[in-house]
Amino acid sequence: MAIKITDECINCGACEPECPNNAIYEGAVDWKASEGTELKGTVTLTSGLTVDADAPQEPVSDDVYFIVTDKCTECKGFHEEPQCAAVCPVDCCVPDEDHVESEEELLNKKAFLHGE
Repeated sequence: MAIKITDECINCGACEPECPNNAIYEGAVDWKASEGTELKGTVTLTSGLTVDADAPQEPVSDDVYFIVTDKCTECKGFHEEPQCAAVCPVDCCVPDEDHVESEEELLNKKAFLHGE
């Protein structure tokens, strides 16, 4: 399953540079599918959302850091555990019960994001 950032986030930013998929953004900041990935042109993300990879998308949260579910692989294929959760000082990077994915699905998402 993907990771989410809860409202307990203190906006320290420790998680953002740790994400190998560039799936973490500061609150109120637009995100792009292409950032930190090999995605180009029009792409259909795992959620079914079709976007221009370079087009800014609406922030998921305006108040705290957020994780773009379509870009989160729980660090599968990169690290043994989600790096955002490993560095979070307030333990607000937690599994997202609304986006449960198998290890195989997460590895396939990694391959899709990075052109493998």
